[in-house]
Amino acid sequence: MRDPRYDVLFEPIQLGPVTAKNRFYQVPHCSGMGWLRPKMLAAMRGTKAEGGWGVVCTEYCSIHPNSDDGAYPYARLWDDDDIRDNALMTDAVHEHGALAGAELWIGGNSVANLSTRLPPMGLTSLPNTADDNYHPVQSRRVDKKDIRNILTWQADAAKRAVQAGFDIVYVYATHGYLLAEFLNPITNQRTDEYGGSLENRVRIVRELLDVTRDAVGDKAALACRFSVDLASNEGYDAFGLLADIPDLWDVTVPDYGIEMGASRFVKEAELQDSVAKAKSLTTKPVVAVGRFTSPDTMARVVRDGTQDMIGAARPSIADPFLPKKIEEGRIEDIRECIGCNVCYAHDTLGVPIRCTQNPTMGEEHRKGWHPEALSRTTKSEKVLIVGAGPAGLEAAQILGKRGYEVMLAEATRDLGGRVTRESRLPGLSEWARVRDWRIGQIEKLTNVEVFRESRLGVDDILAVGADHVFVATGADWTVDGLGRRRDTAIGVGNGAKILSADHILAGDETPSGHVVLFDDDHYYMGSVLALALRSRGNTVTLVTPAGRAGAWGKYSNEEYTVTRKLIESDVRIVTNRSLERVDAGSATISCIFTGRETTIEADWVLPLTRREPDDTLFHSLRKVCDDGRDGAPKSLKRIGDCEAPGMIASAVYSGYKAAVELD
Repeated sequence: MRDPRYDVLFEPIQLGPVTAKNRFYQVPHCSGMGWLRPKMLAAMRGTKAEGGWGVVCTEYCSIHPNSDDGAYPYARLWDDDDIRDNALMTDAVHEHGALAGAELWIGGNSVANLSTRLPPMGLTSLPNTADDNYHPVQSRRVDKKDIRNILTWQADAAKRAVQAGFDIVYVYATHGYLLAEFLNPITNQRTDEYGGSLENRVRIVRELLDVTRDAVGDKAALACRFSVDLASNEGYDAFGLLADIPDLWDVTVPDYGIEMGASRFVKEAELQDSVAKAKSLTTKPVVAVGRFTSPDTMARVVRDGTQDMIGAARPSIADPFLPKKIEEGRIEDIRECIGCNVCYAHDTLGVPIRCTQNPTMGEEHRKGWHPEALSRTTKSEKVLIVGAGPAGLEAAQILGKRGYEVMLAEATRDLGGRVTRESRLPGLSEWARVRDWRIGQIEKLTNVEVFRESRLGVDDILAVGADHVFVATGADWTVDGLGRRRDTAIGVGNGAKILSADHILAGDETPSGHVVLFDDDHYYMGSVLALALRSRGNTVTLVTPAGRAGAWGKYSNEEYTVTRKLIESDVRIVTNRSLERVDAGSATISCIFTGRETTIEADWVLPLTRREPDDTLFHSLRKVCDDGRDGAPKSLKRIGDCEAPGMIASAVYSGYKAAVELD
């Protein structure tokens, strides 16, 4: 039964000519599916509607081939084929009583039109400004005819959106695209009626709102996505000039590092003060994001008038059934987003999004997976899982829900494996949700037994007599230096001090003095460990073969923030260098381009290059199975890092896949 405190979240709300059944709004977010994978997209968005979201939107939806974002599979409404593809999504959303929204999008200097090969348009002829998909091309300066064309393209796309079944149609005026260039006094140097004064710079947004309204009539609500900034009144002044034109405002901030910031740096409801000020300027409903995971926070920001609807991208990915669980009084069953940005990273890589918390994300169509529905086994069989890290915990709770008798054995006292260890590091506390949610699910299952401090050998496992065995014993960080850059071990002299990352993760005492951290991993661990060591009082030099610290973080939207934090914490960053040798009191590094070697002072060294799977038990068991010994299981499988070290998301996915595919 629903807690009355959350009733406000389930009140219908009028959005122009349409009504949303509740206050849960999946804002436009990228999927890595778009025009390229329309059936996958429809299944994913439809699952969210099934989970109770009152509104489910597309990702950015191109209105014309001049808005072509190359390798990223965005949405589009260029022609009748696109109408049919988008109708797959709207049908799936409408099936569950939700509204469907289309975020119509116009590019600018940040797109290169790599597929269509049309000259991109910008207010100034500038080189392509995209961070990740940069191409050496310059835009063509927009003229009056272009503006007339843009208005026509928007109107045509809006009509197609209505034909495709969308209930909400956007004008998208932020995130650095063409309309944001018009609004910005720095990028807008026009001297005609579209430049100069604020009223002139806002003109094109007003005209686009007008033509979109005319195109959709009373068949769809008119929405506008817009940025405001407490540090600048002009954004609010611009907002005020348009305040009551749309039927709905989708309000955000201009700093994408805050809007889409990782939980290491940005916490829940970070935008609320900025949004509340905009809300005070309009009589129309306002939706905004804030990586909302707490129903209490959601109800508060609606009740106190900060915003009218709870916008979500990442929380709707982590748990598509979040609204339904609140409605049914199952708060403890919500898979809370951990803010790791694995979803965003894979869209940035041009592939379907995935999620650390929700392994079914992106597999709803291709594999037929569902975040809440599982097939039940018809067999009375026992499964033993060795290792209670993310893969083992996931496999245990899924197998338990499927009806197997499950025994989960963990060698240590603590469950969670690497998740438990890593969540103790600076900024990663929310990652413990991966462990906590799965333990909470397991505790509800009477057919799952957990055995702590139970390190099992081959004979122990055979004595259990399990029908199936999953080995989830994880992996260990090595110190030999082998990795992406090196295929031979680093040199080690007499008296050299080298520690593994696991030493720090275990909470063990570390030496004082200057540590050289060689980061050939390039993801979050290098920067997190560097900051952890600085908090312990060490002097830290981070050496990396990449051009920037934590370079893979460009995909997860962390790279700039990570570098800033390292600099602010007085971590010395040395790029484009490889580690060659460690001696007593020094480390030898080499330029990756010239091979020129230099020696730097180092009391000790931490190589962060690769993890070695802890798979000895698995191989011993496999020999037992091959030999047909008494008590050998019918099936044996290794999962998670024990099979192939990777992200936590990969380990959870591995555990889920093995569990749903058993039988």
